[in-house]
Amino acid sequence: MGNKDLILREKLALQRTILANQSTFLSFLRTSMYFLMAGLTLQNLFTMGNFILFEVILFIISGVVFIIGIFNYFSHKKSIKESEIHVGDYKSEYLN
Repeated sequence: MGNKDLILREKLALQRTILANQSTFLSFLRTSMYFLMAGLTLQNLFTMGNFILFEVILFIISGVVFIIGIFNYFSHKKSIKESEIHVGDYKSEYLN
């Protein structure tokens, strides 16, 4: 009975980790969209002046944050997938 509780707890912890990874990716996406919207707002708000440099900087930051978010998501997804082998009675795998 104790082993089944341990397995369930480990699987639930793994599921929480997967959901946390997805939530973190959505946070990166949201931040990227904020920078994109800031750049578009500057473009529409100030039609006169030299704000093109600020727009380009905001667009670049948006792209960089998005790429970092994608890289972060897939690297953590890979490490989570690799850690799935430890769920359950994994000690028998190491003793053989």
